[in-house]
Amino acid sequence: MTAYTFAEKVLARAAGVSAARAGDVLDVQPDIIFSHDNSAAIRRIFLQTGAQRIARPGRVAITLDHAVPAPTTAHAQNHAEIRAWVREQGIGHFYEVGRGICHQVLSEEAVVLPGEVILGADSHSTHFGWLGAFGMGVGRTEMAALWATGVLWMQVPESMRITLNGRPRPGVTAKDIALHIIGRWGADGGQYRSVEFAGDTLAHFTLDERPVLPNMMAEFGAQNAYMPPDQTVFDALEARRTRDYTPIYPDADAIYAQDETIDAAALEPVIALPDAPDNVVPLREALGQPVQQAFLGTCTNGRYADLEAAARVLEGRRIAIRLIVIPASAEVYARAAASGVLTTLVAAGAAIGTPGCGPCMGNHMGIPAPNEATISSANRNFRGRMGTPDAPVYLANPYVVAASAITGCISDPQEFLS
Repeated sequence: MTAYTFAEKVLARAAGVSAARAGDVLDVQPDIIFSHDNSAAIRRIFLQTGAQRIARPGRVAITLDHAVPAPTTAHAQNHAEIRAWVREQGIGHFYEVGRGICHQVLSEEAVVLPGEVILGADSHSTHFGWLGAFGMGVGRTEMAALWATGVLWMQVPESMRITLNGRPRPGVTAKDIALHIIGRWGADGGQYRSVEFAGDTLAHFTLDERPVLPNMMAEFGAQNAYMPPDQTVFDALEARRTRDYTPIYPDADAIYAQDETIDAAALEPVIALPDAPDNVVPLREALGQPVQQAFLGTCTNGRYADLEAAARVLEGRRIAIRLIVIPASAEVYARAAASGVLTTLVAAGAAIGTPGCGPCMGNHMGIPAPNEATISSANRNFRGRMGTPDAPVYLANPYVVAASAITGCISDPQEFLS
């Protein structure tokens, strides 16, 4: 048999071997490795190994995004140590406070390209599958080893294919499809697997929607997630890419450990109830649940299309509860400002924050009080995720987040869009 999955092909290329199969152990040399505010902690582990210089500094990226601007002196000191380390090591890609979330920024800057392997010290590194890249999260110790050697020992994962067919109905977004998948097969449904998407539904997603699926597959337990790149992706990269690349596609007759098909045209909006991303029900079953805060942002749903969707719902209306809006990047922020989207959001009463992760990590910029419920466009709703243990979090698409901000309870956005 000579047919291979995407994961088998891309990891074989990165390991410099002619072919690989699921279960094989390879010494993989990633094309890009990245970290964020955790880089100071990684540096301490790196120095404990006895290493002094990063092996491939031109292929290293660091973004300050998880606690920006620094909310405490400790965070500020952490950032200062990272800036000094970047200068000392000559790190090739560094993005300051305000540039945005690592996944969004590295995509915008064309630091990651189709057919490449990117390993990040962040669990949502699966995000880069939207570019047709292999993105996987690693721990701090693994990242320190990557800094020191440029190579990581890896086992090729088995693959799961999910074929999406049909045009989603109005109001059904990539976020709903991702939550449907997680709810249907559970938070461990893709555990340690390469989740490879196929089907004609993918072509209906805008560039802003495409990252949602692979990003959310981190909540599915996936090792990586993949979407086949098309000309729209290639065109978006062309102006900024600084090196050549070769897209990689799975063979049509590749063998998958699990092969599923979803009729995307039959899906309806859904919502994840507290306290797990796989606690998913149809939106209609949660209508009327009171919420005290709405949050629009994160690497999952903080792009321009998400802000524009909220603005469509909020046009000419005022919110009843606080709405925190944090663009995923400075470029998203600028575009939303130029188009008038931010004006609409501010006129409705929204608070706009510095591009970055914001309250998703529970650091600052929107931490709820005890017993305050938040409806969020983020990817996680574990107990205490937003910094307060007794503050439940619901996950929904941007339309639902905006509609709920108007009413103060979980609401169907269609009543505001008709």
